[in-house]
Amino acid sequence: MQKKQLLYEGKAKKIFKTDNPEQLIIHYKDDATAFDGQKKGKINSKGKYNLEISNIFFSLLEENNIDTHLIRQISETEILVKKVDIIPLEVVLRNIAAGSLAKRLGLKEGTRLNKPILEFYYKDDELGDPLINQYHIEERGLATKGQLKLLSVFGFKINEILNNFLEKKKIILVDFKLEFGLDSKDNILLADEISPDTCRFWDANTNKKLDKDRFRRDLGEVEEAYQEILSRLKNDVMN
Repeated sequence: MQKKQLLYEGKAKKIFKTDNPEQLIIHYKDDATAFDGQKKGKINSKGKYNLEISNIFFSLLEENNIDTHLIRQISETEILVKKVDIIPLEVVLRNIAAGSLAKRLGLKEGTRLNKPILEFYYKDDELGDPLINQYHIEERGLATKGQLKLLSVFGFKINEILNNFLEKKKIILVDFKLEFGLDSKDNILLADEISPDTCRFWDANTNKKLDKDRFRRDLGEVEEAYQEILSRLKNDVMN
């Protein structure tokens, strides 16, 4: 496997071609952004932490029959993945009211929802990744009805798996974002990452935020929060 030219650079990752047309290399960056790129900075070792955290989650999901793009880790900040064509939808699962949902529904942050809520957002930076529904998706041809149904099924299943796992780690999964892609055989694979960049994690005892909200809201101890999540995922957490 040989790393070749840069294919794409986003806010948090770089994607490189390889000598295998079915495989890519993803490099995790330390760059941090918030509010549609209006706030920018760096978080020390964020790339390393996010890669390892995401790999733990992806391996867990693979064990529970969720297919992902992950092949293997090749360095502290790089992984080898299956090439997929990303479906331009962000699938967001919410268990507790926070962020935009709390504002939109007039709920106090921290309110536990009666049941998980799944939302779709259109992946388009110029439009600000707007919230959309199935009719908008059909109008724009972003996904078929069958694909949309599978994204919902996968989203709720992943939410259940992660919640059961994180409960043992004394971590509350407030909400999180998923991205999926199609491989060369049109199979849907979980892609992107699952990390403190894409999830809201709270400490189960104190509700302390252990995710990128510490960067967004200038709460400090940002690197320490990422490190704490990784430490808990790798170890059993007692009372």
